[in-house]
Amino acid sequence: MSEWEKVIPKPGSKFLRVKCPDCGNEQLVFSHATTIVHCNVCGAILAEPSGGKTTVKGEITAVLD
Repeated sequence: MSEWEKVIPKPGSKFLRVKCPDCGNEQLVFSHATTIVHCNVCGAILAEPSGGKTTVKGEITAVLD
């Protein structure tokens, strides 16, 4: 571990690729979103804020660091 890794912590937030349960569209959602995230195709709710981490309503297909 280098000296900089000790001083600067890695963030706990990530981007998630979420599949819409209604239409199957996949889009990126921030893991700590502060607003409701709707599907860009059909308008279904993909994620809701929960005072910290986001509550994901669809299937998480990938986690991007």
